Order: sequence, then structure tokens, then C-alpha cells
Amino acid sequence: MTLTFEDLKEVAAIEQDSQAKVEYSIKVCMAAGCLSSRSDLVKEALESQVKETDWGSKCRVTGVGCLGLCVQGPLVKVEPGNIYYQGVQPADATEILDSLWGSPVARLECSNQQPFFKRQHKIVLENSGEIDPERIEEYIARDGYLGLYNAVRLMTPKEVIDEISASGLRGRGGAGFPAGLKWTAVAKGLNQTKYVVCNADEGDPGAFMDRSVLESDPHRIIEGMAIAAYAVGAQRGFIYVRAEYPLAVKRLRIAIKQAERLGVLGRNIFNTTFDFDIKVRLGAGAFVCGEETALISSIEGRRGTPRPRPPYPYEFGLWGCPTLINNVETLANVPPIVRNGGAWFASIGTEKSKGTKVFALAGRVQNTGLIEVPMGTLLRDIVFEIGGGIPQGLKFKAVQTGGPSGGCIPEQFLDMPVDYESLAQVGSIMGSGGLITMDETSCMVDVAKFFMEFCMSESCGKCVPCRVGTTQLHRILARITDGQGKKSDMDALQELCDVIKNTSLCGLGQTASNPVLSTIKYFENEYLDHIEHRKCTAGVCKMNHDQKDT
Repeated sequence: MTLTFEDLKEVAAIEQDSQAKVEYSIKVCMAAGCLSSRSDLVKEALESQVKETDWGSKCRVTGVGCLGLCVQGPLVKVEPGNIYYQGVQPADATEILDSLWGSPVARLECSNQQPFFKRQHKIVLENSGEIDPERIEEYIARDGYLGLYNAVRLMTPKEVIDEISASGLRGRGGAGFPAGLKWTAVAKGLNQTKYVVCNADEGDPGAFMDRSVLESDPHRIIEGMAIAAYAVGAQRGFIYVRAEYPLAVKRLRIAIKQAERLGVLGRNIFNTTFDFDIKVRLGAGAFVCGEETALISSIEGRRGTPRPRPPYPYEFGLWGCPTLINNVETLANVPPIVRNGGAWFASIGTEKSKGTKVFALAGRVQNTGLIEVPMGTLLRDIVFEIGGGIPQGLKFKAVQTGGPSGGCIPEQFLDMPVDYESLAQVGSIMGSGGLITMDETSCMVDVAKFFMEFCMSESCGKCVPCRVGTTQLHRILARITDGQGKKSDMDALQELCDVIKNTSLCGLGQTASNPVLSTIKYFENEYLDHIEHRKCTAGVCKMNHDQKDT
């Protein structure tokens, strides 16, 4: 079957008409976070209650993707009224249904006037929590695959790339490389065989943005990949996702089958000569496979280790062919850019950092969960307004962005806009979007040791600076936290960081020193307390007071 634009409109009209006939809609979060709190039982209870009371013609219960406020799961959203309920249990089903014709259930209500919901600007997450991720019809009813239709039927490949370039979209995987430049490079490749790869190997501690998008809106990634393939001249695509995300993998595979059945994947898409298919490849959880060349090796069936660049994947990628690699969030931005135009996207954000950014709020903050805000939003607003501040009345100490490759940002920079340039100026990076908040109970030396232990464990071992250097850094940090630090350790740490940063083969080693350098720069007093006074102010480290300084 080949889907035409008329078919697309008919599918959307049928779905919209079906939804319009229902007076009330109850949406239950069925993403991994809420499922772990048994939201599936909540959905079953609501469905059973609707059936028993014969309210099926008036009320629809739907399983949807992530509703964002993960800390309060299971979450339920009721429309009309845009009412959010938190911590819902199966026993609450009757009370929620009774409230449809009365007042909201006050004890469960999580008002949508909260800054957590009100301050967000959703582009990537516009369908998350709104549609059933396992029904292509609901995606199409919200302009799904319209961007792909516009691209292949109304635009040339160059015009598509021009819109991406005009949007100012930068890679959301961490480095922030302009997407338009990368697409242009692949499009210029002379090889007739080209590939598009979605990098869904999300490995940063505290990060769950890509997982939530894949679980909540898988067709968005498929559409973004198809548009990219048309623009660069690719025929095949791969989604490289870690096997630890079983729900995301399941929904991706369902979505691919649905897309193939309707003809938005496969041959002669929208009655054109454009052919494109997608396969899912599972990663074994190696953090280094998030690096492009290691990812390519893994897809090809070889050990996932980085290789020197150049040549870059855009000229010598999968099986030696030009390959476009973008991460989940980058590709999720593509359909709305093609639908609405590059100028629309470029009007959001800052001068050099356009659009929005999805963040996973984690750590010592009230409202842990998934948010999307315009680039340039103040760090203070993210932590204290959207995030709800620090629990238990404790004092804010730092925010860590960019995962194990990022830096720790102290209180003095809370009024800094969050964009690529500002983060780089204070010694951190955007990364994929993990944002971990720490309070006064966190020891910054211990935090640096934690991230160094992660980098040490995840190093592929191919190059000496990363393999040996991260091990040495961890040993020095462990010595300091054990109360055995020496005054010379501070200089040794910085010298080692410099060597590792400038001589490592791939991004893992080149950025591994960021947590160490940023904590030394902004929290030197804590290092000195450990070394000179054998004291951990936060009370985290078990100091050996009997050890003499040598």
C-alpha cells in the first residue's frame, strides 16, 4: 500500500472525528517511569470502571507517553480541563470518573498552573502525553507525516536542507554541530549508497530524554529519519538503541511495521521514486558506542571502538559509505521544521542556539522529570521555578550538565542563560540534556570521583591516554576522599587532565576531565579541606585521619 495525501487526510479525519465524539478523555502515562509504578494497573482499573458504568460512549481511556512529572507517577491527565492527577492508584478509578461531572479530586490534583507545566515550550515533546504511541492514526491526526509529504512531494532535497540550515538547528547529541552543514556534507557524497543513523545510545547518568521520546512518540523519529534520508539521498536507515530500553525498542518496532503497512516507509513513498527502510539495531550498553565511529563499528557487527577521524562518517561511514548520524532529539525537531519552516524555528531561542532543548531534571530537585524549554532559559528558572527548588529546605550547591563529559556549575552562575555558548564559557557542555542538581549534602570531590569512575569503566581501552589517564585520575581522587591526599595532588590532577584532553582518540577521553577541572575551579576549597584538614564538609567521605601527609 502507498499512502497518498488524500489517504493521509482521511486517516486524520477519521481519528479526529472519533475523538470529537467523546466528551471526556482520560490519559494514563504508559512510559517506563510510570509503568514502574504500575500505571498499567491504573489504566486497567479505569477501563474496567468505564465498561461497568456504561460510560464508553462518553469517556475514553488512553495509554499515552510521558507526561513529564516523573517523580509523581503514576500520572493521569483528564480533558477537558487539562487536569493532572499524581500518584494515582487503581482504587482511585471510581473517584476520578465520578469527578468528570463534578469537581476535580483535590487530594490527587497536580494543578496545570504549576510552573513545571506552564513554563515549558514543547516542540520535540508536543505529542508526548497526548497520543497513544502504538497507534499511527493518532500521530497522523496531529499532522504526523505531513512534513514528510511536503518534503518528497513539494520540495527538492536541497530545499529541505536549506530549511534545516535556515532553522539554525544544532545537533542535540552534545557537540552542537550545525545540522544543515552535516546534511550538506552527506548529500555531496559521491557514493550511490548512503545511510541515515539515529543515535539512540543514551548513556549519560541521569539522562532519559531520548528514551522518553522513543517511548512516547516513535513515529516522530521515523518521519525525521525519512525526511533526512530524502534530503541527503539515503536509501536505508538504522536506529541504534541500547537493549536496556525494552519498551522503546518494542514501540519502535511496532511503529516501523505500521509505517510500512501504510506506505510511509518502503518503496515509492507518497507515490514518488523515493524508497527508504529502517532497521533497529540493539547496543549492549557500552557508553563509548555513543561515539559515531564506535557506533558504526557496532552496527557493522564489530567491537564498538572509535577510530581516528578523518575520514568522518559523512564521507566514510557504514560499510564505507556516506552516513548521516543524528541523535533522537535532533531528528525529532525535523518534522515540525519542515512543516512550519526554518524561520519559525529560528525565532525561538538565542542568536546562536536556536529552538528548544529537552532536559531530564534529576538529583536534588523537587520536580524530577522531563521538560522542554527555549534555549537561553535561565538556569535559576529551570532549577527553582520549573524544578520547584531544593527539597527539605537545603541549600543549592551546583548543577551538573553534559553527563560524565560535562562540568559542575556553581551558584554564582544561576542567572546564566542555558545555551551552548554560555555553558562552554563556564567549563561545561550541553550534552544530550541531563541536568543533575546537587545540594549541600553533595561532596564535589566525591562527585568528580563518581564521574571519573564511570569514564574509567566505560573507556574502550583503545588509546593509552584515556585508558591509563582516567584510571590515574580516579586513583588520585580516591586517595583524596580517603583522607590520604597530598598537596601535590592538585597539580597532578590538572596536568593529567590536560594530557588526557589533548591526546585521547575520541570524545570520551577528550571530555572526561571536565568534571574534575570544573570542581577544582569552583570548589577548590573542598579539595583543600580534604587534603589539608582531612575533613569532608558534606560528611560524605569517610576520612582516614590517621594518615600523615607526605
